[in-house]
Formats: sequence, structure tokens, C-alpha cells
Amino acid sequence: MPTAPTPSSTASKTRSSAASKRTTRKPAAAKRTTARKASQAKAAGTRTLHQSESTVKQAQTATRETADLLGDYAERAVLIPVGAALIARERVVDSVGETLSTYSSPSKTQAQLRRFERRGATARSRLEREVRKARVQAERQLRERRRTIEGTVSDLEERRDALTKGSSDLFTNRVPELANRVQERILSLV
Repeated sequence: MPTAPTPSSTASKTRSSAASKRTTRKPAAAKRTTARKASQAKAAGTRTLHQSESTVKQAQTATRETADLLGDYAERAVLIPVGAALIARERVVDSVGETLSTYSSPSKTQAQLRRFERRGATARSRLEREVRKARVQAERQLRERRRTIEGTVSDLEERRDALTKGSSDLFTNRVPELANRVQERILSLV
């Protein structure tokens, strides 16, 4: 016969069902925590992977830029002498071509020789003018110095004449006068 549930059996059932619920809840919470940790670990791994890929890409870019820079320098090192040689060659060809066209016929050669002669005559005339100018300037300076020296010499001669005249006056007039004074002084002392 069925018996009516007793309050203690109901309470024990309730407790057991609550305990079973708690035990079922614990694994679900643990599963969620584990899943969250796994998700975070996966995200950290993905971030690390992306960072390492980014670092590799940066290193590749830097290597490529360095290689490009070295390639540019090497290219310049080759192109500069080649360009200089080509320009020098063009100048030589132009010069030779111009010379050939200038002296290709006797009339052109005569005309060129006349140009040379005129240019030489012009240079000679310019040089002669400069030499004349320098000579005139040197003569002018020489005349000025000569005048200065002659003026100084005449001043010295005048001074010499004045001294000679003064010294002769000194000996003719002043010496006997001084001698008389000295004698008078000596007599006055004796």
C-alpha cells in the first residue's frame, strides 16, 4: 500500500534533488570557465601568430627596401661613368665635325686663317696699349719721385749753406767775443 510521503522523506528528496542540481550546475559552470579559458588561450595564440606574421612582414619589407637601396647605388655607380664617357665622346665628335667642316675647302680654310690673323692683331694691339699705359704710369711715378728727391736735396743744401754761414759767423764773430768773456771772468775771479 502506498504510503503518504512523510515530511522527512520529502525534505530528503528535495535535498537530494537540490544536491543533484548543484552537482549538475558545477560541471556546466566549470565547462563554461574551461571554454572561456580555451577561447582566451586561442585568442592569445591568434594574437601572437598575427604579431609574429606582422614582424616577419616588416623584416621582409626592410630587407626589400635595403636591397632596393643597394641596387640603386650599384646602378648609379655603373650609369655615371657610362654617361660621362658618352658626353665626352659627343663633345669630341662635335669638335672633330666642326673642324672638318671649317677646313673642308680652301676658301673656308683661308677665311678661318683670316679670322685667326684678325684675332692675333687685336690681341697684339691690346697688349701694346697696356704696355704703353704701364710705361706712361711708371714714367709719371718716376718724375714725381725725382721731384720729391730734388726738393729734399735742395732743402738739405739750403740747410748746409745756412749752417756753414752760421758756423763761419760763429768762428769769426762769436769765438773772439766768447774768449774775451772767459778772460774777463777769470780776471774777476783772480
